[in-house]
Amino acid sequence: MSQYETLLVEQVGKVAHIQINRPEKINAMNRAFWLEIIDVFKWVDETPEVRCAVISGAGKHFSAGIDLQMLAEASSGMDKDIGRKAEAIRRNVLQLQESFNVIDSCRKPVIAAIHGYCIGGAIDLISACDMRYSTEDASFSIKEIDMGMAADVGTLQRLPRLISDGMMRELAYTGRFVDGHEAARIGLVNRTWSDHVQLMAGVMELAQEIASKSPLAIRGTKEMIRFARDHSVEDGLNYIATWNAAMLQSDDLKVAVMAHMSKQTPEFAD
Repeated sequence: MSQYETLLVEQVGKVAHIQINRPEKINAMNRAFWLEIIDVFKWVDETPEVRCAVISGAGKHFSAGIDLQMLAEASSGMDKDIGRKAEAIRRNVLQLQESFNVIDSCRKPVIAAIHGYCIGGAIDLISACDMRYSTEDASFSIKEIDMGMAADVGTLQRLPRLISDGMMRELAYTGRFVDGHEAARIGLVNRTWSDHVQLMAGVMELAQEIASKSPLAIRGTKEMIRFARDHSVEDGLNYIATWNAAMLQSDDLKVAVMAHMSKQTPEFAD
């Protein structure tokens, strides 16, 4: 496991805990972050001993989103030709999108544990996660509208599949803040805890429970959910039939059945 400039990574049992680690900058996402997050989730995806990942923020906040200094530096180095400038901006946006696409496409479940600010690019990040949990006093905002731009790293594409279309539009058009209570009510987060300590304890307990299940079954379930999101019911049913034609031959099924019959806890291979 590498050492990172903007992230703290530790493995707790079968769970990888990834902390955004720029608390002095409200965990703003600088250039190093966007590169490092790809490397971390490649490690999560490829490491059999890791079965679930939790992403949180160090310090008082989850993240204030993209580092504005990074945007300023990018704009100052632009070509004067309008066509080349447009191409450069497009390529840069696609590169940023890839940083969160790796979370969405990671074979292992990814859980976001949110406290304090979760603003702008941080909404893009949590939208790519499998599940979201927060403290009651967390503050969410699709802040890009107040910067004179449309969110472009995944919020507008993924959030409508998490909350209602009308609510998503309200938040995207106004940039207003939502606290943890409202976030839970509208389905942006699954549930809330009263403080950061309880949040992390609850989320890590959940992650460890997921990690105790058959890793093949978990990965297959995530793959089927992602596939169904963008395909018809018929296509999804056909895919799971083909998938399980292979996966049901795994020893995990036998292990689970025997453990259930003997009232024991199953132990699955990585």
